[in-house]
Amino acid sequence: MLNQLEECYKGKKIFLTGHTGFKGSWMLKVLSMLGAEVKGYALAPYTSNDLYHLINGNSLCDSVIADLRDRDRLKEAIVDFQPDFVFHLAAQPLVRLSYEIPSETFEINAIGTANVLDGVKMLNKKCSIVLITTDKVYHNNEWVYPYREEDKLGGYDPYSASKACTELVISSYRNSFFNVNNYTQHEKAIAVGRAGNVIGGGDWSKDRLIPDIAKAFGRNDIVSIRNPSSVRPWQHVLEPVLGYLLLGLNLVKDPINFSKAFNFGPNADDALSVTEMVKLAINEWPGNNYEIIGLENQPHEAGLLMLDISKAIKELKWKPKLSAEEAIAKTILWYKSFYNEKEKIDELTAAQISSFISG
Repeated sequence: MLNQLEECYKGKKIFLTGHTGFKGSWMLKVLSMLGAEVKGYALAPYTSNDLYHLINGNSLCDSVIADLRDRDRLKEAIVDFQPDFVFHLAAQPLVRLSYEIPSETFEINAIGTANVLDGVKMLNKKCSIVLITTDKVYHNNEWVYPYREEDKLGGYDPYSASKACTELVISSYRNSFFNVNNYTQHEKAIAVGRAGNVIGGGDWSKDRLIPDIAKAFGRNDIVSIRNPSSVRPWQHVLEPVLGYLLLGLNLVKDPINFSKAFNFGPNADDALSVTEMVKLAINEWPGNNYEIIGLENQPHEAGLLMLDISKAIKELKWKPKLSAEEAIAKTILWYKSFYNEKEKIDELTAAQISSFISG
């Protein structure tokens, strides 16, 4: 895999949105290790403890700090850079926050993606584009069956609905401006990556399980959990990141047949409940504990959501490398190291990437 990825991305120009975020920072670090030239476009990191700062992100890319909703600025950044690849990760990614800022969530996720594609439309060169949405784009029936890429899209909460809208935007642009039947004219290949509930070091987002655990354990406190029985397809952040990169690689090889959506998640028998995840974290960070808080007046969150990943396994030759237990072990190791040896976090992050790609 390492040789294939280096051959594809070394020396290539990558336009990466969301490069200052949690998943975007991991993506940036991987791309820099592969020898790519990266231009990032995102809002500024929130704190000095953000992963972007810890990996010295400014030294890894040409960083543009701006909003997706600034269409002219975004289009200018894309056109000036003339990228070979676009990876669009920037988003308002939080379910609970979407209840507080619903219209802004729709603007950032749906209109922001349209703005990215407006910029791509102005490129007069070949370009492969991977747009990231989420597992929550599916109309959730709370059933035990995993969702396939062809299943109905929907969304109960504003975040999920905004991402389903984003998928409609992508489909419209692909049909209207980047139709695969006319690929030889426009030379733009557009694919979608759907993944959710990623864990890994450097995520400090509010109302997310692993950040809540890390922050509580880091101050020797009890972690509070809201939905102990909720089952999620937990996966280490490097799983989808490598999936996105493989998707980009295959878009170069066969732009017509890979211009579609792919699910990235763990194996079907590897999903765990919130309580099970917390107990695994405690095993890795002994001496801590948890409590279940009441759910009165809490916004709706899905209880069960699984992805069918057979398409990515068959067509991309991608498959999960880490079990949920291994993912939580690597993640907790990262946070323990952050609190004990913060100056070595960049080294640990690079080591986890190298081990994952070559393992």
